[in-house]
Amino acid sequence: MTRAFVFSDDTVLCHQTINGWWPLYIQLPSFNISNSISDSGKEPQPTYQIGNVSLLESLAPSHWQSDTGDSINEDENDTVKTEEAATFTAQAANAITYDYAVAHDIALPIIAEGSGNAFVPYRQLITQLPAALSAQISQAIQLLRWQTDTQFCSRCASPVVHATADERAMVCPVCRLRQYPRVQPCVITAITRPNPQTGEMQILLAHHHRYGEQKRPLMYGLIAGFVEVGESLEHAVVREVAEEVNISLSDIRYISSQPWPFPSNLMLGFRASYAAGDIVIQEEELSHADFFDLSNLPKIPFKGSIAYELIAQIAHEQGIAL
Repeated sequence: MTRAFVFSDDTVLCHQTINGWWPLYIQLPSFNISNSISDSGKEPQPTYQIGNVSLLESLAPSHWQSDTGDSINEDENDTVKTEEAATFTAQAANAITYDYAVAHDIALPIIAEGSGNAFVPYRQLITQLPAALSAQISQAIQLLRWQTDTQFCSRCASPVVHATADERAMVCPVCRLRQYPRVQPCVITAITRPNPQTGEMQILLAHHHRYGEQKRPLMYGLIAGFVEVGESLEHAVVREVAEEVNISLSDIRYISSQPWPFPSNLMLGFRASYAAGDIVIQEEELSHADFFDLSNLPKIPFKGSIAYELIAQIAHEQGIAL
């Protein structure tokens, strides 16, 4: 039998433990032979269905980081948790929607107040889950949404069917167009400079309108934006920063990436140094932007987000714990 996560939009069924919420696995019965396209002309093969997708193994950061024990946390217990998270690999699994479970009479645990089970938003989980498991949950949200949004051919408007199980694609039976999950690359940049008066390291942070204007204290984040057709990633960094805050950069360098399922983004994290220019904000996007001393930061994005990790990396280099 196959194990699966259960989703409702961008929330996942979890069980409450002493350490917080943890995604639940349920057991799926053997899936049915369903209508699919096979280029070889053979009989249809078992395939994923609307509301049921197969997930790839999600690797821990230890697969590409040389030193996973270098924690930005000062507390010994936090260091242990960080090391465990860096080595946790999420094994392949399936993801289904709640509606799929109901339609196929799949047994679910009790979901009610006091049961210890609930649908928990991904944004809440990302602060406490290992990176590999968080990325797998992100993968599931994106694939389930892609299935829902890709039920007709974008070329001839015919209803599409699934490709065979060895290929993740929607196929048009009329014109044979294949539609694959799309990823939208976004750059996000941590920009630093020494404080002109004191020499303390500063970081450029901006308050985006999407964060909301009413909730206090206001949250500040990094400059980010989508990569446009024909751009390199570095070009996108330069353009977005110039558009949003009117400054120029030097020493642009890639740091790390993070899948982000809102709606289907790949966040590409960069660092850069301030070169020149006075801050002039793009008012359609921002309400305020400035350089802040690392010892006196405003409210910043939550732990688990790439914005937090970029800021924390710079703070750690300066001997400051967030």
